[in-house]
Amino acid sequence: MIVYMKKLKIILPFSILVILYVLFAINNKPLSKYSLNDKEITGYIYACQTKEGKTTLKVKGKENILINYYENFNCKLGQKIKAIGEMKLPNKNTNFNLFNYQNYLLSEKIYYTFTANNIKIFNNKPNIFYQIKNTLYNHTQKYKTENYLKALVLGDDNGLSENIKDSYQTNGISHLLAISGTQITFFSCILLFIFNKIFSKPTSYLLIIIFLVFYLFVTNFQASILRATIFFIILTINKQFELKINTINLLTITCGILLVYNPYYIYNLGFLLSFTVSFFLIFFSKIISNKHNYFAKNLAISLIAFLSSTPVLINNFFQLNLLSPLINLYFIPFMTFIVYPVALLTFIFKPLDNLLFILVKTMENASLILSKINFLNISLCHINIIIFIAYYILIIFILYKWSKGKNYIVIFFIVLVIHHNINYLNPNSSLTMLDVGQGDSILIKLKNNKGNILIDTGGQKSYDGKEPFDIAKNITIPYLKSEGINHIDYLILTHGDFDHAGMALNLIKNFKVNHLILNKENNDLEKQITKTFKGKTTNISKGVITINNIKLFFLNGINSHDENNDSLIIYTKIENQNILLMGDASKESENYLLNTYNLPKMDILKVGHHGSNTSSSKKFISVVSPKISLISAGKNNVYGHPHQTTLQTLQNSKIFTTKNDGAIKINLKNLTIKTAR
Repeated sequence: MIVYMKKLKIILPFSILVILYVLFAINNKPLSKYSLNDKEITGYIYACQTKEGKTTLKVKGKENILINYYENFNCKLGQKIKAIGEMKLPNKNTNFNLFNYQNYLLSEKIYYTFTANNIKIFNNKPNIFYQIKNTLYNHTQKYKTENYLKALVLGDDNGLSENIKDSYQTNGISHLLAISGTQITFFSCILLFIFNKIFSKPTSYLLIIIFLVFYLFVTNFQASILRATIFFIILTINKQFELKINTINLLTITCGILLVYNPYYIYNLGFLLSFTVSFFLIFFSKIISNKHNYFAKNLAISLIAFLSSTPVLINNFFQLNLLSPLINLYFIPFMTFIVYPVALLTFIFKPLDNLLFILVKTMENASLILSKINFLNISLCHINIIIFIAYYILIIFILYKWSKGKNYIVIFFIVLVIHHNINYLNPNSSLTMLDVGQGDSILIKLKNNKGNILIDTGGQKSYDGKEPFDIAKNITIPYLKSEGINHIDYLILTHGDFDHAGMALNLIKNFKVNHLILNKENNDLEKQITKTFKGKTTNISKGVITINNIKLFFLNGINSHDENNDSLIIYTKIENQNILLMGDASKESENYLLNTYNLPKMDILKVGHHGSNTSSSKKFISVVSPKISLISAGKNNVYGHPHQTTLQTLQNSKIFTTKNDGAIKINLKNLTIKTAR
């Protein structure tokens, strides 16, 4: 322990200063040379991607900026362009726990996005460096392994299929696609061996540093490659000048330099995993050195990497594959000693393309098969900062004891099992209205894991009205996982409009659903959903369904053969809170309720039809008199929802809209409310 404390004694003061700087920087608005009023951007393209009729450009103008252009654009890296259009602030996360696009762009020093209506090319002759970069990218197009050559040699994995990348993520091996210290060390050693035959050692190291700096330019200064390159440079300086700074301090200096350069790297997953795993592997290297055979050493490395990355992975993917350490025992050497060297050689010698193709197909098939082994792939809910720190205290304790020859790793897996089943200890039920744009999706989560109910799924959201967005994959499923939910007990579709049921097919194909409830009047979409769904299906308009002592009253018996009027209207009482969910029901449906039932005053009202003036009559609202009114409406939606008349009618209640507040979560025990914005 004394050795570790001596290391910390040197590390801590520098680390504390860097942490304070990062906290100050990320809590203050970044200074940008652009403003939202700018209508014109001029700069050089340093990255571009065209996919499904949309071109995404990263341009170096006054500063880095991302340009979205909804046309096919034949771009060259290094072209100077002028774009005319509209400046936008990148979207923050509007659903709890999920991916924050704004922070991701900040980690690339991009503060604004720009939607271009027109792009003009000023200079079609890039400088010599961009010409080389274009040549390298064009060179890969001659290969059938083009996508892997781009990923493993040029650091661009955009060409890999989402299905394959998802399988790598599920198996905990997606890090193998990122160029990092292992690869940098690999070809640096090769170059050093060659250069030492020709030049003196100082000259050889200088040439390698020049090469690595250019390689950074080729790979767009990715965080993991930047870490590896700066670490190599500092390591070289330490060795050449005999400074005798130990490795852990060199890594700390590297981390500090990068965070001072860009504090927002703290939001970059590659940066976090790269440094976290590296720190732990170096700090607890004694565990590895104590092993006396190749298999044992690699298992130790894999377990340390698995333990140290777990809290970060939990808060980004909300699931963990317990087979990951063993899976990595196969994939790491296969990638490091076979696939990656062959990829480098293939990049130079095209006849090796067939061999590389066989290798990557072998890797893909193995990954796809392993990703289907679900029983050890556990969901783990999002953790707050206190639990996050507690995890790392436990991990450090386990690794310290391991370094002393005592194995307490079973404690870690016990904690994971408890974490996986944490919903059984949840004392409160909750209702969450997700932000799915112009649509509806509500999650009711019953206390003590007694059941969860998803009401509607949202539809296909579009950014700028053009780019399709998979709500099920990007919002609903990850949010459910972040709540520790690995299946849906009841999926209720209020009616068949696309903005309410459009993601149901995607959801049931990619997530376990036990029971489907629909209206009796089914349209074509609902019939397709019913045909695809393999579980229990119930058609209902009016009646009662009981879920673990919670009664759901379906109130709408109007049978007007109109999608909106026939919406399922659900009344329930949970934790003594009266809740009324109106779907897209109109004033006609409201009159039916008033004439048929003696409605109580509501604690929570999900306002009908996104706050349209076709719903929420003054008479109806005066009767149900809601304490809290929830409206799901998309930002800048073309319908003008919610209507001002509706807002005035609801003025005696607390009004929350996904348009302004993002997702809204209500603790049903005490009606405390959290919003994502």
